[in-house]
Order: sequence, then C-alpha cells, then structure tokens
Amino acid sequence: MFFITLVKWKQVPTKEIVDQATETFEELEKQGIKVRIFWTFGRYDAVSLIEAPSEKDAMKMLIGFQGLVETETLTAVPREEAIKLI
Repeated sequence: MFFITLVKWKQVPTKEIVDQATETFEELEKQGIKVRIFWTFGRYDAVSLIEAPSEKDAMKMLIGFQGLVETETLTAVPREEAIKLI
C-alpha cells in the first residue's frame, strides 16, 4: 500500500533530529516499510511517500513522529491499479 504524507515541522529541524530520523527510516526498511522524503517550499515543509504492508503499519510508523511534525496522510492508489477500477 502507498501513502502520501504532508508534513509540517512543529520545531526547527536540527542535524540531530534529521540523523535520528534517517536511522529510523533505515530500521523501518528492514521491517518492510519504505519512506522517501521530499522537503518542499510552500504550505508544507515536506512530503513523504510511504510504502507499507498495511494502513496499521503506516499509522504505527507515523505515530512515532508526532512529537516532531504535524501530518496529513492520504492513501495513494497507483495509476495502473486505479485505471482497472474504471
């Protein structure tokens, strides 16, 4: 399953926070959860693309970051799969 998460920092990011998040993402990948982060300009500070086995796995992962960021998560369906639904 794919999820797109819109992210706003609750505090100014530091190198330590970024390094810790990087370590967490590496550990999550070992559990089958892939996270790609894109820092952005505008309304949101970052956008993430998450690939996780289930909604529960994605939710559990995101809960771990709630002290650092505010998030809004969308379920994403790949175009090829969505076309099959038409």
